[in-house]
Amino acid sequence: MRRLPPLSTLRAFEAAARLGSFKRAAEELAVTPTAISHRIRVLEEHLCLALFVRKVRQVTLTEAGAVLFPVLKNGFDAFETTLQQLAQARERKRVTITATNAFTAKWLMPRISRFHAVHPDIDLQIQANDHAIESTDQAFDIALRYGRGPYPGFNAQAMFTDEYAPVVNPLLQIKDLSALGSVPLIHFEWTKESTENPTWQKWLSQAGMSGTPLHGQLQYSDEGHAIQAAVAGQGIALLSLALVADELAAGHLVQPFGPAITGYTYHLLTRADKEPSPWVQDVVDWLRREFDAGR
Repeated sequence: MRRLPPLSTLRAFEAAARLGSFKRAAEELAVTPTAISHRIRVLEEHLCLALFVRKVRQVTLTEAGAVLFPVLKNGFDAFETTLQQLAQARERKRVTITATNAFTAKWLMPRISRFHAVHPDIDLQIQANDHAIESTDQAFDIALRYGRGPYPGFNAQAMFTDEYAPVVNPLLQIKDLSALGSVPLIHFEWTKESTENPTWQKWLSQAGMSGTPLHGQLQYSDEGHAIQAAVAGQGIALLSLALVADELAAGHLVQPFGPAITGYTYHLLTRADKEPSPWVQDVVDWLRREFDAGR
């Protein structure tokens, strides 16, 4: 069990020793000079040692006081530093981004290290899901969504409109359209039926091949799985050129033939009912720069 004098006596002594004045110590601690004098007297009685030589308008440390002062000063400095660090950790800036599963995995995550290099003081919380953005009650600061809109209650900034084209593992040695009758087609199942969806049926129509007999089909409910299936050589996939840009650049996939068809538009959403905080705006600005650089 520690046998320490009251903390108030130690604080009074440290302040008076550091400032060289009972009066200035009293001003710092918001008490009276008499209270400072009393607390130091209590400490001296506890130690059975004099800590100050008291003179008119001046106090100086005794030998014992000179030994005690740096110990207390270093201790209080350490307390202050640790408390400030804890407060700063609690108050770190956090921004929550929601994006679709495939977009998060293929576009957003590879860029996160670049964000932290520019904004090390901002923590990102990523929520990957394909849920529709239906109300401002949802807990996020920024949403990245793919579609036509509208998005009521949000400021929606159009980032870019995607394109879809057939891609395939180069090991399959697909060279021309004749392969469509012998190689499986990989499909991504859109959650909502629409004639605007960039599907194989729409691609075949624009390629002038409506009614072409096709080989077996593979269907995936997750776009990321469809991308992996194409990389694994399971067939020809009609995929977002934005989401397979890395695979195309690395040669894991190739685009053997066209055309490319128009997909939907990526939108960046923020709440319309309040101004974004400065750190949310920092993330918005960074995302816009990344979108612009990827065009």
